[in-house]
Amino acid sequence: MSNSVKSIFFLSLCSLSSAPSVANTFQASDIFDLEYASSPAISPSGEHIVFVRNSNNIMRDATDKSMWIINSKTGQLTPLFSDDKQYSSPVWSPSGDRIAFISNLSGEKQIHVHYLKQNRTAMVSKLQSGVSNLTWSPNGKWLAFSQKVEEKPSVIAKMPAAPKGAKWAKPAIVIDSAYYQADGKGLIKPGYNHLFVLPAEGGTAQQLTFGNYHHNGRLAWTKDSKSIVFSANRIDDWEYKTLDGDLFKVDLFSKELTQLTNFPGKEFSPQFSQNGDKLVYLQSSNALNPYRNNKLKLMDWRSKESKHIHADFDRSVISPMWIGNDTIAISYDDFGKRKIASITTNGNLKVLTDSVSGTTLGRPYISGEFSANYNGDIAFTYGNATRPADIATVSPKGKSRQLTKLNEDLLGHRKLGEVHEINYTSSFDGESIQGWYITPPDFDPSKKYPMILEIHGGPHLAYGPHFSAELQRFAAQGYVVFYDNHRGSSSYGERFAMLLKYKYSSKEDFADHNSGVDAMIAKGFIDKDQVFIAGGSAGGIATAYAIGLTDRFAAAVVVKPVINWLSKVLTADSGLRQIPTQFPGMPWDHVEHYWQRSPLSLVGNVTTPTMLITGEKDLRTPMAETEQYYQALKLKKVDSVLIKIPGAYHGIASKPSRMISKIEHTLAWFEKYKK
Repeated sequence: MSNSVKSIFFLSLCSLSSAPSVANTFQASDIFDLEYASSPAISPSGEHIVFVRNSNNIMRDATDKSMWIINSKTGQLTPLFSDDKQYSSPVWSPSGDRIAFISNLSGEKQIHVHYLKQNRTAMVSKLQSGVSNLTWSPNGKWLAFSQKVEEKPSVIAKMPAAPKGAKWAKPAIVIDSAYYQADGKGLIKPGYNHLFVLPAEGGTAQQLTFGNYHHNGRLAWTKDSKSIVFSANRIDDWEYKTLDGDLFKVDLFSKELTQLTNFPGKEFSPQFSQNGDKLVYLQSSNALNPYRNNKLKLMDWRSKESKHIHADFDRSVISPMWIGNDTIAISYDDFGKRKIASITTNGNLKVLTDSVSGTTLGRPYISGEFSANYNGDIAFTYGNATRPADIATVSPKGKSRQLTKLNEDLLGHRKLGEVHEINYTSSFDGESIQGWYITPPDFDPSKKYPMILEIHGGPHLAYGPHFSAELQRFAAQGYVVFYDNHRGSSSYGERFAMLLKYKYSSKEDFADHNSGVDAMIAKGFIDKDQVFIAGGSAGGIATAYAIGLTDRFAAAVVVKPVINWLSKVLTADSGLRQIPTQFPGMPWDHVEHYWQRSPLSLVGNVTTPTMLITGEKDLRTPMAETEQYYQALKLKKVDSVLIKIPGAYHGIASKPSRMISKIEHTLAWFEKYKK
């Protein structure tokens, strides 16, 4: 489709904002032209990198996932599969001559193997449900994976048989499990995730684990290709102990199960050293806290004894991978950025890069992935404030090299807002807060600009200096966009994250945001009478809470919020984990505390014009939460509007047009109240 046709197609959406359109700034329709790299996998020799290329499709209103390969020495980029099918989860065989992946290339999503030298591809599975954690055995003969084994639904009442040709209503659905729904899926079909193995050349999949338990996460083959180590929570009341899990080993042939760890909390993400004598893995606490760091641990495979590696490291470790006999590559989040570091088994840490980024397009969340081999070759998703993820490499000495420029054809021709860092102290207690602000294209510091405060979700997540289609779009329309990592945000250690324990939301995190607004106004280029506020999920909660505490904002956009914690935790999909970790007890025993945390308790103070946006199928922050607030605002005769996104779960920006709709409705609302 030509750019002129795209412009006509999106005329109605773009016209929601009354600000003048500038051809060389970032426009709503540009979102359909964005791309990003994900799932990098570096070959055992380090010569090639295969990755998934994600491209928004304007006709399907979805993201196409093709598979490309790069020569890491020459930088030559070649498509492996780039058609109307979808590709994911590429993994190299140990010999580097084959790539296994998941695709609907042959119809339903199945496991395929591509033979590089022969340039031939075979479908090797005929499975009934989705595949995850695809992993080669060291000898290259087997593929292991996780798959859900469905169970028959519960039946209580015996119904009479319907006469032939009769059209009865659908039968009743019996729900008897504690965890019965999930955002993005709806009602969960009965069944359990189990481990399977499949001959790499195709054949019949063999189930290795059994019982009414889930077996998930990274799989680690033993050196002899006879056993697999994995994580599972095989406690009888596992539904109520979601923070627990142990490492197990299952024999490929006898299917004998051996428990390897029994520590408080959860052990997961195992990987063997190349010689098979050491097992690295992660451990997290089962303390009833809303935040906990993942700690790095090492097991001697002969003795099965474990020890911490760098036990006092106050960051959460992600994806340990061996890059030598005694060295491991890890990633972790630090001050709004994701870093890759090497760490020895003695705990010596060396940062290699802080440019892992770019696998989320909407808002500037920390994101990104890496892949490493035993030789120390590392590939990762490289991004920054003005570009989504590309593919890059980094050496054990910390030398980086960018290999792709997927968005240069678009963003190289757009004037983007410039991202600046700001640091200030909270008026509540002097806590140091890190934030960023985006200035509009052609910014003139001698002028006054309207400003949007945009609050991240989680709340134990973090923003950073990363590409954001949503915030760049706001900047293109002439707004300075300010965002901060308030107390409770990740990437600053456990103490900072735990400052929000039992205080979500509160006057304390509001003070962090409000102090940031003051710091921005003090710079001299913000019109203090044109300050707006927006946020989604936890950011939506914080936004609704803020306008109950102050009338300083000209207008607000509250996206997929929790408004009444008493109703939310007993209707959403997250109550089993959220109640014990984020609250001091059950809602009926702590009504006053739940009510104090609820924006609905402050609605009597609200005078700020408010737009509400939520997906109709949201199970994380159900629509009833939004509707409570909307009706309360209408009863108070506060100017307000409710935007329902048809068919959308909590991730309302998962389709490009929905992201555009969210952005343009927000801009239209703020334009209405801009002086």
